[in-house]
Amino acid sequence: MKITSQVLGFVGLSLLSFMGSLGAQEAAPPTENVLRVCADPADLPFSDQNRQGFENKIAEVVAQAMGARLEYYWWPYQRGLVRRTLEEDKCDVLINVPTEWEMVLTTRPYYRTTYVLVWKVDSEFEVSSSLQDSILRKVRVGVHLNTPPHVLLAEHGIVENLIVYSLTYDPQFHPEDYPGKLVEDLLAGKVDVAVVWGPIAGYFARKKGAPLRIVPVPDENPRIPMAFNMSMGVRRGNKALKARLEEILTIKEAEIRAILEDYGVPLLEIQPAREKPAPSKEGHRHPG
Repeated sequence: MKITSQVLGFVGLSLLSFMGSLGAQEAAPPTENVLRVCADPADLPFSDQNRQGFENKIAEVVAQAMGARLEYYWWPYQRGLVRRTLEEDKCDVLINVPTEWEMVLTTRPYYRTTYVLVWKVDSEFEVSSSLQDSILRKVRVGVHLNTPPHVLLAEHGIVENLIVYSLTYDPQFHPEDYPGKLVEDLLAGKVDVAVVWGPIAGYFARKKGAPLRIVPVPDENPRIPMAFNMSMGVRRGNKALKARLEEILTIKEAEIRAILEDYGVPLLEIQPAREKPAPSKEGHRHPG
């Protein structure tokens, strides 16, 4: 906790008083209102240590609404995320998680987004929204490992021409393996079509001005959804913070939506919760 000069002065007076009276007790400093956010230090468009991601911008809105000082605990969104952050009491809230993720207590959803098909606007081909489009058998398709579109492409027999990217990476030892590399490789001509989580593609198109065509992937198979409601997540049992965050999500709904739109996040209408939880692995931002 930051100790101000005013507090130091008060403590000094208390010590002087103690010298004159053994019965005096030391006064405790006031408790500071702090919003402790768990965030990835290097994973745009979501968050980074320069606070340039849309999660950073949303966290600022929430902290201001709470009248709280915003504080970060930086930890990569990888396996062990909840155990090493919320469960160790390093921080209190994850700004952006799937609503049905059972690892945490989630707020009501505040937006819904989807996986998308992406290709360069100057490509010599067009792709329909379906992952069964025949063109996907003839071009190089990039996709993240074990995500819903990866599973569905494999079920459609689209395997040999897939270029698979890992979602599990360590930015300290393998900084080149971040999720946005798939879109960068698309722009560099290393893949022809990317099937990627919508916020990543939208960021390159909106904030970086990349010449991309972006088409949402429809839910063609009820077992393998492509679109997901997204929420904030807190430590299981922390119902008070969940309720406070939901109040702010209502009050600041328009401001938060404007941030998502500014970052090019594909936004869909929020849907009722499914009966079964989203099969999201711990630490992955991408549902699936």
